[in-house]
Amino acid sequence: MDGREMTPAQARALDLLAYLTVNLVDHPDAVRIDLVSDQDREVFRLRLHPDDQGPFIGKNGQTARAVRSLLMAINARYGQRFALDIVED
Repeated sequence: MDGREMTPAQARALDLLAYLTVNLVDHPDAVRIDLVSDQDREVFRLRLHPDDQGPFIGKNGQTARAVRSLLMAINARYGQRFALDIVED
């Protein structure tokens, strides 16, 4: 983030995303999550070790889709818009 204080919704979403990610990958020390504003939504940019990207995304994107669904539940509860981008380095 750019020095702004996190809202409770942002903090919950970040905690959930971090917990899920580090427990689903083989290289948890390589996990990096940035929160950036993009027009009318907040985007979590997830950086993973290259060996973890495929398994995290899952077969036909199922795992990544499930994580995005959980973020949508937080969206609905708090009225904020979050998105997830998995970024390659």
